Amino acid sequence: MPCSRAPLLAIALAVSSLITAHAEAAVPASVEVDAREAPRGIERVHLVLPVKPGKLTLLYPKWLPGDHAPDGPIGGLSGLQFSSNGQTIPWQRDLENMYAFHLVVPSGARALDVVFEVDAVAGATDNNALRLSTESLALILWNQLLLYPAGVQSDDLQYTATLRLPAGWSFGTALPPTSSTSDALHFSSVSLTTLIDSPVLAGRHFKTLPLGGTPAVYIHLAADSEAAIDIPAAKTAALRKLVQEAAALFGATHYTQYHFLWTLSDQIGFEGIEHHESSDNRTAERSLIDDDLLHAGDVADLLPHEYTHSWNGKFRRPSGLATGNYDAPMHGDMLWVYEGLTQYIGMVLSARSGLASQEDARNTWANEAAWLQTRKGRDWRPLADTAIAAQFGYTQARGWVQRTRSTDFYIESAMLWLEADTLIRGTTHGAKSLDDFCRLFYGPPSTAPKLVAYDFNDVIKALNTVMPYDWRGFWTLRLNRVRAEAPLEGLTASGWHVTFDAEPSPVQKGNATLDKATNHYYSLGISLKDEGAVIAEVVPGTPADAAGIAPESSVIAVNGRKYSKEVLQDALKAGDTESRTISLLIQKDDTFKTVNLEYAGHARYPRLERDASTPDLLTPILSARKP
Repeated sequence: MPCSRAPLLAIALAVSSLITAHAEAAVPASVEVDAREAPRGIERVHLVLPVKPGKLTLLYPKWLPGDHAPDGPIGGLSGLQFSSNGQTIPWQRDLENMYAFHLVVPSGARALDVVFEVDAVAGATDNNALRLSTESLALILWNQLLLYPAGVQSDDLQYTATLRLPAGWSFGTALPPTSSTSDALHFSSVSLTTLIDSPVLAGRHFKTLPLGGTPAVYIHLAADSEAAIDIPAAKTAALRKLVQEAAALFGATHYTQYHFLWTLSDQIGFEGIEHHESSDNRTAERSLIDDDLLHAGDVADLLPHEYTHSWNGKFRRPSGLATGNYDAPMHGDMLWVYEGLTQYIGMVLSARSGLASQEDARNTWANEAAWLQTRKGRDWRPLADTAIAAQFGYTQARGWVQRTRSTDFYIESAMLWLEADTLIRGTTHGAKSLDDFCRLFYGPPSTAPKLVAYDFNDVIKALNTVMPYDWRGFWTLRLNRVRAEAPLEGLTASGWHVTFDAEPSPVQKGNATLDKATNHYYSLGISLKDEGAVIAEVVPGTPADAAGIAPESSVIAVNGRKYSKEVLQDALKAGDTESRTISLLIQKDDTFKTVNLEYAGHARYPRLERDASTPDLLTPILSARKP
């Protein structure tokens, strides 16, 4: 059939344009980062990008994998200048997208020079500059330190990085180095995806330990003191066991090496961010040497959780989170798998590895179950909505969070995955378990880092392969129902239930030390920040709620005595089951008032208690698979 030359010419021009764009994307950009002033919150960047003349839009990373939110810290960018061949090029920020910069590349230009700073101070959060350094350490996050051209997938862009650190500092990263000089580290050219996925931890007080594994796994510790990196031999042994237990669970790896980056500092907040071949873990300075912190469930579960993400979240990822660049909005509706199942596996691996003792692991499950019972927002908002709305869940105010719900898809989904695990174990009389799903969905064959996207149907198909059941109905009901009761059916089916004790467990003491808070959720219905005795949260339906106490009020006195944690604890002990009045002098804004709380009983801290009428499934779930 004859055709005109015009369509053929258009096709040829389009193909030529695609080839040219691909060729330009294949030319590596270079990013030089001077972090020698990172201790005071300044990192300087010199970026050289391959370009061609004409209009160009450059983007600052906005939607960051693992953050599930458009919170790239654009507020810390300063001193931005563009030039080519010594000629300054004017730029303009997009009127709607604050992360986009428009400019016109002059005729004859083949490379664009970009210089800017990233500045941060204490207290900066979200898309303002994040504080990631102290006088003794720094986290280098490449997403803060570069721009990239719009319209190109991150896998198709190559960047070569150079990093300068303060004198005498050591570093750890999954990013392959090529060489180092007295004042600079040089890294291999990698895709933009890999670069942003490979943070660097550096510091004056630094230690690296091998953890075994095939491929090899390492841990890098950076702290604000030399004493803080004196990791106990038992903790190192448990981390090595974690590598073994993960291999036994999944039956394969999807990395060429793996690096735990562990920041130990009281100046940088608690955090965990997953990467394919590393994880960014941040806890209190004395997490490895303080008796209370060694029992903190949040610390014990953190590294297993982030390590699990190498399989669940990086290798296998919901299609709505596999966007291919950093400006496309992410869809969080499958976070009940991405984060919820990871939370479950992380808690399981924590126990199997010995990072948490069996008793500590049970106390952590008790905490999570009791915490779920405080989430009164469940009576208007389904779990599915907390996943969909994750992008603001991480930053919403804490005070009334039990009424509003936030990122409940972590803990509530973990409890639902426990229910699924007990269902499989009970129905198959122990022949199958959720371990089989993990091996099927995330396991062999071992590969280098790659992304295999999935959707709801893929999860259901895999579960049905392990054990035929109405899994679609199971998850559809639990994700979308609106009911006040916490979903503790899995805990009951595991042979345990929640009870309460008058004294905190070691796990609860550790979490309180980590959070710098005093928790009376389950008695008076409040938690207090240790600094200033400020009420952080008020639980609906509790004595504090009934008395009209508001978050961000300060407790000045308890029963006429100046407030301290001990005075409040004594007031809770000073009675038995009879009802009594606990009088609090409260300051809210500029007003002081006395509030009377009617309360019966002692302090209440959750525990798990064995139900002998039901087989114990939780113990085998938490028991090591490798001898």
